[in-house]
This record gives sequence, C-alpha cells and structure tokens, in this order.
Amino acid sequence: MEPFTVPDLSARPHGFKVERLMASPAEVLFAAWTEKFDEWFAAPGTLIMKAEVNSVFYFETVFKTEEDLVEQRHPHYGRFLRVIPDRLIEFTWVTGAGGTEGAETVVTIELEPRGNGTYLSLTHKRFPDEKSKSRHDSAWEMILEHLDQKMMEDK
Repeated sequence: MEPFTVPDLSARPHGFKVERLMASPAEVLFAAWTEKFDEWFAAPGTLIMKAEVNSVFYFETVFKTEEDLVEQRHPHYGRFLRVIPDRLIEFTWVTGAGGTEGAETVVTIELEPRGNGTYLSLTHKRFPDEKSKSRHDSAWEMILEHLDQKMMEDK
C-alpha cells in the first residue's frame, strides 16, 4: 500500500542519521517500534498506534528537567509511510514547541540483522531549522541506547 500523500519537505533541508549496533534481533526491535512503543518510549497509557501505512499515531512523553517545576507533557503525532516487517519503518513525526515546532518531519528506521543483533540506522529529516535538528540528533543517540538496554532487560 502506498501512502495517501507523501510529505513535501523540499523546503526543509535539515536532517541527520544515527547508526548503532543493537544487541537485540531485528524482530524484537521492529516490535518495540510498532507494538511496544509505550514500554520504552511513550508515557504509559498515552499510545494510540497501529503500524500500517496511512495509519496515524499519537503518544506523549513526560519528563521534568531541573528547571521545570512540574512534569512537562510532550504530545507526538504522525502517520506511517512505509512498513516492512523486521526491516523498515518510516513515519512522519510532529511535535510542538521545543520539538519539531509543529513541522512534519520524517523518521526512517532500517533494521539489518548482524549476528545475534541488529544494525539499526535511524534517519530523521526535514527539520524547520538547525536548532530543532540538533535537539533531536543528541536525543536519538540516548533514546537508542535506552532502547537497547530495555530490550536486553526484557529478555
């Protein structure tokens, strides 16, 4: 199935790629991104997701920095563009202030089996500005490390 519409992102050149050798097999990581997102990333009870092309999703992350007086909610929205079981997931990613600033960005996750683990390549592109891109670039590195640790704990 093809996406209803492919985002026109030509006016936003900012993006990056994060690559990591993960300890878990590709099918475990695929399930983490498509079925168990609230077990390692989304705040429990906030996830609405069905990993099918043209299907939309919603979830929140909740965290508190040293400067915050209370926990901050960060809603995330998107839609799936491509899904190939155990190999590839591509979706749009939209957050508000401090995130993508309301811009529709695109995340592509490629999974390549390597021994008992998986080589994961995450490309996040079409940010509205360098500042938004940089925030996500540093965050994804930590998030992938957290995912790797969480999946190993769950074994």
